[in-house]
Amino acid sequence: QVHLVESGGNSVQAGGSLRLSCAPSGRTDSTYCMGWFRQDGGKEREGVAVVDSDGATTYADSVKGRFTISKDGAKNTLYLQMNNLEPEDTAMYYCAAAAISCSTVVAGRRWDYGMDYWGKGTLVTISS
Repeated sequence: QVHLVESGGNSVQAGGSLRLSCAPSGRTDSTYCMGWFRQDGGKEREGVAVVDSDGATTYADSVKGRFTISKDGAKNTLYLQMNNLEPEDTAMYYCAAAAISCSTVVAGRRWDYGMDYWGKGTLVTISS
């Protein structure tokens, strides 16, 4: 099993920045694709960004140019740098990992369906 723990969520004003972190443990050698997802209230979970083992990244259109996903190759720690935050970014943010490539994950109808392991989330609230 793979255990994922997110941190860094906070309440900030629009235009501000936050950096989220995800610390994996367990059988991390079984993971290939890692990513960030978010869910606001009763809305569907949305894929935000993913990064493959080779460093290739894919972003949702809503965050392109504002968010940056990265991974520490030595520790396999996942990060999400969020800049120019908007009230629409308010959500619970989840870290996830998959045993398949990100290219396969994003080819699906919903990115979350391709993920195998999930963290419990960290809350991001953006006020206007």
